[in-house]
Amino acid sequence: MKIDAAIENAREKLETVSDSPRLDAEVLLARALDLPRSYLFAHPDEVLDDASMERFLHAVEQREQGMPLSYITGEKEFWSLSLEVSQAVLVPRPETELLVELALGEIPRNDEYSVLDLGTGSGAITIALASERPACRFVASDLSPAALAVARHNAMKHGLANIHFVEGDWTAPVADQRFNLIVSNPPYVGAGDPVLSRLRFEPKEALVAGNDGLDAIRTLARNCRRLLERGGLLLLEHGAKQQAEVAGILADEGWIGVQNFKDLSGLPRVMRAVRG
Repeated sequence: MKIDAAIENAREKLETVSDSPRLDAEVLLARALDLPRSYLFAHPDEVLDDASMERFLHAVEQREQGMPLSYITGEKEFWSLSLEVSQAVLVPRPETELLVELALGEIPRNDEYSVLDLGTGSGAITIALASERPACRFVASDLSPAALAVARHNAMKHGLANIHFVEGDWTAPVADQRFNLIVSNPPYVGAGDPVLSRLRFEPKEALVAGNDGLDAIRTLARNCRRLLERGGLLLLEHGAKQQAEVAGILADEGWIGVQNFKDLSGLPRVMRAVRG
């Protein structure tokens, strides 16, 4: 089969599972050939060899089943950085870049701030911050050894030596440390939420937090204040319909200056709170 025919065939198959079926097809074929996408445009009449065609068809089948493109290719761009991803971590979402943007606005460019990222996953947030603030000290925690392996690899890939990764349950591994800023994109999906059927390839423990999706946020609201210097900040991503509940949880735990920020879609996405 020729390159252009293979792409068109895959595009038709992927129309029901992807918002960008042709792009997906091009990305998967370029990966199967181990060549840039530009090669496909320059050689549309080239006939694919059997091995390349087999790799391509297998990848298309995975995508047809709903597997995220990033898991198939093994990478995802976040904050203009190429990150390794696997099914041990969530695929970094564009809306989480708001958390990075807000954090950078709080960290003076040349100060030696101390920043904690709780539930780091692929390391996307910490790596984005550390690349922009090399003078700062970063600690990133996760309960999953497999997720931490991905995060460490990503930090090494980008030559970042100012991040220390620790394994453990939320604040437990850093209970004796103090920070100027804590950031987190915790699980915030309810156990019975229908959206989980679309996210079935992603790690459930990184998505689900109790029946209402707020258990992890309750834990962070309760435990993070003791880790912050006076006047320190917490930036917390949450679900688009959880703004009022999250604000109430933070207020009940003694946080002050609670403020919400919307993502590029205009949806409530990140809560900022100050340790009193």
